[in-house]
Amino acid sequence: MNGLNRSAGIILRWRQRPSFHKTITAKIIRLNQAVFTRRLPKRLSYYSILILCLLLGPWLIAVAHAAEPIVIVIEGVEGDARKNVQEALVLPQGLVKDGKVDRLWLEHFVRQADQKVIKALEPFGYYSTRVIIKIETPEADEYLLRVKVEIGHPVILADVSISVIGQGASEASLAALISRFPLKKGNVLLHQPYEEARRNLQSRAQEMGYLDAEYTVHEIRIDETARFARITLVLETGAKYFFSDVTIEGASDYPDAFLRRYITFTPGDVFSYTRLAESQIQLNNSERFREVIVLAEKEQAQDFKIPVQILLKPMPRRGLRPGIGYGTDTGARFSLRYRDVNMFHKGQELSSNLFISERLQGLATSYIIPSDKDIRTFTSAQINIQREDITTYNSQLISLELARSSSFGNQKQGTAYVKFQQEEYTIGNQDSSARYVLPGIRFSDNHYDNMIRPTSGFRYALDLRGTSQALGSTTQLLQLLTEASHILSLPWRLSLATSARANITFFSDPLSDLPPSLRFFAGGDQSVRGYAYQSLGPRDASGNVVGGKHLLTGCVELQRAILEDWAVSVFYNAGNAFDSFTDVTLFQAAGFGVHYFTPVGALNLSVARTIGVEDPGYRIHFTVGFEF
Repeated sequence: MNGLNRSAGIILRWRQRPSFHKTITAKIIRLNQAVFTRRLPKRLSYYSILILCLLLGPWLIAVAHAAEPIVIVIEGVEGDARKNVQEALVLPQGLVKDGKVDRLWLEHFVRQADQKVIKALEPFGYYSTRVIIKIETPEADEYLLRVKVEIGHPVILADVSISVIGQGASEASLAALISRFPLKKGNVLLHQPYEEARRNLQSRAQEMGYLDAEYTVHEIRIDETARFARITLVLETGAKYFFSDVTIEGASDYPDAFLRRYITFTPGDVFSYTRLAESQIQLNNSERFREVIVLAEKEQAQDFKIPVQILLKPMPRRGLRPGIGYGTDTGARFSLRYRDVNMFHKGQELSSNLFISERLQGLATSYIIPSDKDIRTFTSAQINIQREDITTYNSQLISLELARSSSFGNQKQGTAYVKFQQEEYTIGNQDSSARYVLPGIRFSDNHYDNMIRPTSGFRYALDLRGTSQALGSTTQLLQLLTEASHILSLPWRLSLATSARANITFFSDPLSDLPPSLRFFAGGDQSVRGYAYQSLGPRDASGNVVGGKHLLTGCVELQRAILEDWAVSVFYNAGNAFDSFTDVTLFQAAGFGVHYFTPVGALNLSVARTIGVEDPGYRIHFTVGFEF
């Protein structure tokens, strides 16, 4: 190639594979040419598509081969570079019509094809490529395009110069990104990592408040021999922007202080598009507003301080929502939820949920008094009436819980509570009742990327509770309940989910004095699949499961996303309830699952086989739930 002096914007010819995003958009934030949207996956049924593909697939393939009289053979290049060449040589629509090839059009396509191949290989560092394309006719009306490629030597970077000027020149995080720039002196010139790193540096500067950050120089110079190149990037950050005053319009029925709980920034903070998006998400997720629009126009900034305007359209404050579902643990279930989200026009919330299933029935009513601090700080009271009748035990209880929850930073929440409960129960051959006053503290931290269908992140929770006869309880005990889960995103649309639960009773009265709600059991959809709900634990002299003082369960699941709303998985889980750590037997099972995700609920089907027992068996676990 002749002497070249090209800017990065000219030479970039990376062809990305097409992707399809089936989404519906709701609740838009306008942010000076940046638009945040809340996306909800469409509800699609793929059964008919799958059946048609199975029945018609072979016929469609045969028709496709019959209707393609042009075959392209590429020689001399492999891997991702070959895929890029194949995409560059896609035949134009109309070149083949009614099974006939337009020969003149084909020859014109071939005359242009060599340059397409050359340009397709440049993103991989090959700038001295030679291409020879021949048209062969093995049979009448059939053509073979033989593409011979000599890729030559890749271009090597002789120098990489990246600098930041302006107010952000001393920012440590920008310097760290520069130090981690993926292309170094001596590397092959690869366009994709170059472009990604270049965009990341600019995006990071803008996220730090330098909204005018632009490259004054961004070029790649290639020498006359097409053997060496030099990268030069100069990022001018400009001035740093800050948040100014926030005005909220359209929700006059709510107190102003209540609405500002949802805003994740204060005037004077560094301006951030992410903080604006977080505020919009919190307002949307409150289920109080049918529309949320956040406006932040940089052109209205004064002294680099940007005012923010939030426009709200409230939903009706009262709502009644029925729900249906099925779970292997509970059987068929029905629920009816009443909710008033603005009691006394102070943003206080009354919620009452009636739930009826084959094995569990109850009514839970809660009242929440929010704090002006943030959305995770509030005072609550909950009354719960419940009856549970399963193979292991029968229990009826009524309880009142008073709690104060506080936020401890991003997604961290702590709760101090006291529960008053009366419980009557039958377990094994024992009929009894218990009364207790149970104070405790809870703490949780949640960092999943999506609460409906997470692909990465983690969560952990702790609950320390105890009681004594001195508090008016019929029993005394101290318990620590812990749980943790993690999802790791992997290539090829895979994700690895791990979870564990460990519950410990440090001291207590005899087990026979503890009601089922304070004992531990294992087995079921959310515990050890392969075993029935609450069917694992210590047994009495008659062989009845009576529960244990401690619990240990764990699960490892590898999930593969397919299509848009489907996934399949394989899993292994183990666990049991027991009375002593010196005598622990963990029951094990493994299996596979199929999952379908919708905006209003998920369908999960798992088939588990028990492991390490004399007579292994299979068990199907199925859960589905919808709220209308």
